[in-house]
Order: sequence, then C-alpha cells, then structure tokens
Amino acid sequence: MPDFRLRVFQSVARHLSFTKAAQELFITQPAITKHIRELERTYGQRLFERRGNRVSLTEAGGLLLTHADEVEQLHQNLTEKLHDLHGEAAGRLRLGASTTLSQYVLPALLPGFQQRYPQVQLTLLNGNSEQIAEAILAGQLDLGFVEGRAKSRDLHYEPLLDDELVAVRRATAAGPPVQPLVLAEALAHPLVLRERGSGTLEVLEFALRERGIKLASLQVVFYFDNTEAIKTYLEAAPEALGFVSGRALTRELAAGLLEEVPIEGLQLRRQFEGLWVQGQPLTRPAERFLRYVQGIITSGNSV
Repeated sequence: MPDFRLRVFQSVARHLSFTKAAQELFITQPAITKHIRELERTYGQRLFERRGNRVSLTEAGGLLLTHADEVEQLHQNLTEKLHDLHGEAAGRLRLGASTTLSQYVLPALLPGFQQRYPQVQLTLLNGNSEQIAEAILAGQLDLGFVEGRAKSRDLHYEPLLDDELVAVRRATAAGPPVQPLVLAEALAHPLVLRERGSGTLEVLEFALRERGIKLASLQVVFYFDNTEAIKTYLEAAPEALGFVSGRALTRELAAGLLEEVPIEGLQLRRQFEGLWVQGQPLTRPAERFLRYVQGIITSGNSV
C-alpha cells in the first residue's frame, strides 16, 4: 500500500491547491499541511513554493511527483494481477463524465456496479466534455463518458447511448405549443445555454451553423456550467428558452414546472460515448465498468 502522504502530495500537486486537495481526500486542510511538511522533513527539500494563495511545484516536488505516480501505478498493477488470480476486478477506477451523464445517467448505475465488484474503489469527476477529454489525456482518469461532436485523434470513442436535446421553458397556463414554433420565433427568445466546452452547446451550435445561424447573433442572456442552474433560471424567467437533455427534465415536467417547446425542423440528437486513450488497453476495473454499462443499455433497462 503506497504511503498515504504520497496521495496527499499528488492531490496538492494536481490541483496546486491545499484546499482542493482537502476536499478531494475528505480530510482537513491542516492535515494536508501536516502531511506535506512531514514529506519535506523526510526528504530535506521544499516540495512547494507558496506565494500568497498561489502554489507551485519546486524542482524537488516535480521529481517526487514522477516517483509518486510510478509508485501508484505499480501498486495498481500489483492489485490487478493479484485479483486476476481469482478472476476478480479490484483496485481504483477513476471515472470522469460530462455534466449530463454525471448528474442524470451514471449515478443510478454506480450502486449495482459496486455491489457486483466491491473491491473496486470508484471516484467520479464531473466536468464538461472538453475537460474530461483533457483529464483522460493527462492520465488523471481511467475511463471517461462524454457527449458532443468534437473528437481528438488521440482518444478512442465508444458509442453507448442515444440522447436528444430539447427546447424548454417555464410551464404556461396554456401548456406546450400545439404546433412547433418556427425556428426564428424560438430563437428570438432570451436564451439560456451551457458553457463553452460543453457537449450540449457544441451540438446546438453545430445544428444552428448548418442553418446559417451564428450563436453570436442571438440573444444569449446567460451561460451556465450545469443543467440544474439552467432549469432553475428558466423557472424564474418566463420569457427565456433553454436547451437541455430530455433526460434531465423528468421531475420538472411531471411537477408542471417546465414544459418542452417543439421547434420546426430542429432535431438535436447526439450520442453519449465512452472514451479512453487511443491504443491503450483499459484497466480491468475500467473494462468491467464499460461492459457493465453496455450490458444495462443492451438489456433495455432504464438509463
């Protein structure tokens, strides 16, 4: 088992923040500081430069980070090989998912996987599609799940599940429009959208571009980094229109808080995809999780 102090050091080095490391590891910030000081005393070297609120690695810190990453990988390999003797999956599994997936799809799948593979230690990073792809390439995640159209040649993408974005607004007394709105009429509303780098915005922007419409020409009143904020904003802004995954609207539609607005000739279909580094085999826990998700989708169970 690697020294826990190395895990603390890796977390601080990754975030360049003692506060974020404490949040990630569920320990106090003074405990983080204590572990780092113990490492610095052990090696007789300063590992971080602290200037106000800014933290950076020293040369010694960079060397230790390389060593710590190697130790962690060796431990992971050993854990997998030992459990392979019994055909089990074990060890860490660092998952990352874009916001729609991490909020509305994956959480319902995690308990079943944990019950089947109790020796796998799961973590789930939430970010937009661009951030998840970057974390995979940086070696910070074992398996990612994203949506959108942009692709990196350095990543392998595995299609998993279909999804569709819908226009939505605060529920009205008259109910959803009987006839679909003309696109120009719909886009004349104040728009509430996801942020740059999100797969949701990318799909919408691509569909509009095909119709000769630039996002910059529209009245976008707010960009949010999560769907929940968009829904809450719409509930308080009767004139606004948002675009979100239909999977994110189940409760609001049932409660009569929001309503879908069909738009003539605008279909925003997309795919959720698994991704990992091109040409690099998945770890056993990651491979097990991917097959588990695929099995649920194939069986037709709700996801």
